[in-house]
Amino acid sequence: MAPMSACCRSRSGTIPSPRSSIVVASSGAIVGATLGNDVNLRDVEGRSALLLGKAKDNNASGSLGPFIRLFDGAFTIETVKSADIALEVKGQDGFELAGLSSMSQISRSPESLVASAIGRHHQYPDGLVLYCGTMFAPVKDRGGAGKGFTHKPGDVVSISTPSLGTLSNTVRLATEAAQGQGHIGDAGGRWLALGCSARQPSPVQACRQGRAGHGRR
Repeated sequence: MAPMSACCRSRSGTIPSPRSSIVVASSGAIVGATLGNDVNLRDVEGRSALLLGKAKDNNASGSLGPFIRLFDGAFTIETVKSADIALEVKGQDGFELAGLSSMSQISRSPESLVASAIGRHHQYPDGLVLYCGTMFAPVKDRGGAGKGFTHKPGDVVSISTPSLGTLSNTVRLATEAAQGQGHIGDAGGRWLALGCSARQPSPVQACRQGRAGHGRR
């Protein structure tokens, strides 16, 4: 089956955001993790923090996968905290970009992010999936010196770490997302059935209806 698409808008400054993403039960307990791509309109976000919603909340602008791995004796929150998240972008124009985000360099711990996201002040009856921060920012020019990086339709984005496999998405325009394919809430419920590439055993299909929040760098 074809991988799910992470979409962009037709503008400059559309960038990937490779992240560890933690799975949180309705009680607030962190029960597992997966990988995420939080596609961002950097040119919009850069104008004002008040525009953060417009920069991130577009059709199919977030993805999760390739599976949710629940914590056990061999895979714990400490595994997530020490993970290096690799990113690779391959464009149809021959452009290639590679990067790395180290969770050990993130200023806020997953536990701190969860404590801010869920509690008596803000409850999630179905639990949630929370994007952690990222250290990655693209610095390689595309299309000419000084033009910076932006996604183009057809880019294949792969995000990986040994303990969680590889999440692979193909970029297209947000306006071309399938009808009924919403933001991360819908995408998070669909990725398990869409066959994203994985280098791990069969996925554990848990917390299918999770919601997402945005961890800050």
